[in-house]
This record gives sequence, structure tokens and C-alpha cells, in this order.
Amino acid sequence: MVWLGIDLGDARVGLALSDPELTLAHPIGNIQVYGDSFRALDEVIDVIGDESVDHVVIGLPLLLNGEEGKSAKKARRWSVNLEKRLHAAVEDESYSVTRVPTIELVDERLTTVTAHHQLFDARIGGRKHRPMVDQQSAVVILQTALDRSRE
Repeated sequence: MVWLGIDLGDARVGLALSDPELTLAHPIGNIQVYGDSFRALDEVIDVIGDESVDHVVIGLPLLLNGEEGKSAKKARRWSVNLEKRLHAAVEDESYSVTRVPTIELVDERLTTVTAHHQLFDARIGGRKHRPMVDQQSAVVILQTALDRSRE
């Protein structure tokens, strides 16, 4: 089994994969989206097919009070679009997707803050820091889901 973690951002969509044992999440990169995270859908579908992903974990950016704002609603729309596109991809032989993985939205409040702290602790700063935040946020989102799945 392999899980995919996704952090939706305005500039980049960060991606992370689990190990097959579902123990650790690791970053696999970003997709540049230039203000429109929906541009990333095809590339995410390619990753799902290429990596034989069984479960997708998408960060849900709730407000600090737990309510859903604009960003959370956008994440919900994005996940619905991903699922629809995955169903179409299963039927389209040009994609390597053979089945639709489970899609889960998880609370990602303060994930970016945690990612920044982890990168600073790893002494990754300056120009390298910015593009790594999204994929590190995806790692935090995915690792949280992996840890919860073992509870």
C-alpha cells in the first residue's frame, strides 16, 4: 500500500508519499500551479497511477476556529474534481490508473507553521526554503494521517 499526501497551495501543490509499510511520509516534490491548483490534477493523477497509490490524503485548511473558509471550500471542490477525473482516467487507457483510490480530507491547521519549523530545524533557509514548504506541508499532512491510521 502507498498513500499520497497533498498540500494545495496557490503557487505550488506539495506532494508526499508514504513507504509501503505506511510508516513514514517523504516529500516527492511540488507541482507549479501559478495561482490555480486545479492545474495540478493531471499530474497528480499521473503520480497516483505511477506509484499505485491506494489512498489520497488532502489537506483541508480549516480556520483556527474550526470552520470552513474559502480555502477549505476550494480544497473540497478540488477533491471532488480529483475523484471525478480519476474515474474518467480509469476508463481512459492513456492513464496508468487502474482503480480510484480512497480520498480523505484532513484538518491541516498550522501544518505550514510546523513545516517551516521543521525546515528551519534542518537548517534549510533562504531560497531553498520557500519551494520546500509545500512539499514539507504535504509530509506533515500525510504523516498525521498515517499516525492516526495506526491508533
